[in-house]
Amino acid sequence: MKDTILLVGHGSRGPDGNRETEQFARRWQERRPDLDVRLCHIEFANVLLEKGLEWATHDTGRIIVVPLIINAADHVKTEIPEEIAKARNRYPNVEFICVPHLGIPERRLDGAMRERELDMPDPVTIGVILLGRGSSDRMANGDVARMASWLFEASEHDLVDIAFIGITHPRLERLVQRQARLGMMRIIIQPYQCLVRRRRSSSNSFNRASIREFS
Repeated sequence: MKDTILLVGHGSRGPDGNRETEQFARRWQERRPDLDVRLCHIEFANVLLEKGLEWATHDTGRIIVVPLIINAADHVKTEIPEEIAKARNRYPNVEFICVPHLGIPERRLDGAMRERELDMPDPVTIGVILLGRGSSDRMANGDVARMASWLFEASEHDLVDIAFIGITHPRLERLVQRQARLGMMRIIIQPYQCLVRRRRSSSNSFNRASIREFS
């Protein structure tokens, strides 16, 4: 009887986001035919976590839950453990193991910097803003701050700030205005989620003319 790997993605409103996790699951299954690799999402998908756990119990004695989630916010700390606890009660003959979420792989920073223009700094005129989604969980927001600290230490940029899309502060517009007032001629806005992914993702770069739109 094969072990079952249940990948748990966050889920995305856009089709491209879920397609990435689906491709990852297929590739893992191709590489490890000795395992039964399955996929569910927490939201914005057809197969959600509760159904995914039930589905994974078929023809297996052990399920290894792998959260494909970067931030340790409420989904990782509360929702996934609660659903696993319910599944253990419903299926006492199945062993459930939950491994740690992805987190922030520090080793990814060097590769990410080489892939992007972050390794060609002009500390006098170029500012960097690491842009996170924002969470009600302060520890999750702290992960973004920690990555910004690593980025500052690993590069020659004198100005590395963090901003968030929603829920918490500071917001992007305020940070762009701040860096413009400090004399930055160009601002690189690097999405946090893209920085820790292996695939190449574009970072937005604003020159002085673009910065005026935020001022």
